[in-house]
Amino acid sequence: MRPLAVTIIAYLVGSIPFGYLIVKATRDADIRETGSGGTGATNVSRRAGKAAGVLTLLLDALKGAAAVWIASWILGTPILGAEIDPVLTSAYWWVAAAGVAAILGHMFPVWLGFRGGKGVATGVGVFLMLAPIAVGLAAVIFVLIVWRTRYVSLGSIVAAATIPVFIWLQDALIRPVGHRIPIMTAAAAGAILIIFAHRANVRRLVAGTENKFR
Repeated sequence: MRPLAVTIIAYLVGSIPFGYLIVKATRDADIRETGSGGTGATNVSRRAGKAAGVLTLLLDALKGAAAVWIASWILGTPILGAEIDPVLTSAYWWVAAAGVAAILGHMFPVWLGFRGGKGVATGVGVFLMLAPIAVGLAAVIFVLIVWRTRYVSLGSIVAAATIPVFIWLQDALIRPVGHRIPIMTAAAAGAILIIFAHRANVRRLVAGTENKFR
């Protein structure tokens, strides 16, 4: 029962709609009726200002990290153990699943009729706990792309796609990643979800109508 419980808890933690709550409290408005309709930091900054956007970013990342920490605590697994313990392998799969569940919770929150954000900040929080080196490298890619193009969506898509690649490169070239397969699987699943959530942005990028970050 504990593995199922941690997955449900992670989903519920991930589904806390911080962006919606911040805009509701500061502007008495529904963020889903603004811009892209998402509850994430970029859309919040457009509706309620950059300070509100930064706060949303931090809280969304925090809930992703919290979901992984809670799952690890309940299942009794060290989060970043470099040594592979066969006894804990199945537990690590459930910790990785909890991370994906948190991203799903952000994207499809039960509290808002399953209409939420795009999972980027929550994914950052999840993989800061599971693969911080890969997240740091992906963050560099994100900053460079946004700096050069002003497209947050493009930076998010590419950065998400590179995280599983950087986990593999870290394991091969820098230092071993404990329980690499569950973590890489979660990173690949997270990347697919984030890219899927940005499908409308991809269409606008191709058409040249995507909004630039100012």
